[in-house]
Amino acid sequence: HVLLCLARDPHLRLRDVAVKVGITERAVQRIVADLHESGYIEVFKEGRRNRYEVRFEKNLRHPVERHCTVQDLVQLVVP
Repeated sequence: HVLLCLARDPHLRLRDVAVKVGITERAVQRIVADLHESGYIEVFKEGRRNRYEVRFEKNLRHPVERHCTVQDLVQLVVP
């Protein structure tokens, strides 16, 4: 859900992502760190804010969906 929120709006604050997803801001920070370390997102500093760039070409990591890309998932969920 965090990845989908960032795909929808790359300028969202993590606090806002937490509210949308229904988890703590700290949990969102851990998820974003994992997504960044795994190469699913890039984080760019813009002044005092961050911008998140989703790597749509990456394949999903779960064995069942490994043949699908992030773009495939986003197209299913994000209008």
